[in-house]
Amino acid sequence: MSNISDLRIAVICSSNMNRSMEAHAFLAKKGFLVQSFGTGDKVKIPGSAADKPNIYDFGISYDEIYHDLLGKDKSLYTQNGLLHTLDRNRRIKTHPERFQETDEKFDILITCEERVYDQVVEYMESKTPVDNSIVHVINIDIQDNLEEATIGAFLISDMCLMLAKAEDLDNDIEEVLHNFEEKCQRPILHSIVFN
Repeated sequence: MSNISDLRIAVICSSNMNRSMEAHAFLAKKGFLVQSFGTGDKVKIPGSAADKPNIYDFGISYDEIYHDLLGKDKSLYTQNGLLHTLDRNRRIKTHPERFQETDEKFDILITCEERVYDQVVEYMESKTPVDNSIVHVINIDIQDNLEEATIGAFLISDMCLMLAKAEDLDNDIEEVLHNFEEKCQRPILHSIVFN
């Protein structure tokens, strides 16, 4: 299958578990060149209580997390959708990846919450640019639950289709994002950083 556009897109949330992976799956199915990442220090997912999250290092495989949760409480993690989420994730790639550890270059970085957006912009501004190519960092706030992740993936997919149709992305992006913001009724943040 040929790619819908040659834009290199990264979708980024905190743990590379739910929101970024749902959007990754959507965009990949549509034929986009997409990868996904987290910006957190650790992969944190819900546990048996709000103050008892499951915490893993980046680099652990989705398969290992799946089996760990299965052993801890199969019924809880089936009921809250985490086993289903991990099953989807391991069909897309092997393990959660941390954005600050990749050498890949992207045209568009899409973040799923303002805190992650700030971390991405700060990180990009702190590193020495390689070739000074423009990178657009775009944020759309998506709550970290399964239903919102699905809605968010639809929105991100719509936005990427609009961006892919732009004749000159660097010149047209403000207008495209303004139109998208009006359509989806969610505030969008946008910054330009350099590779």
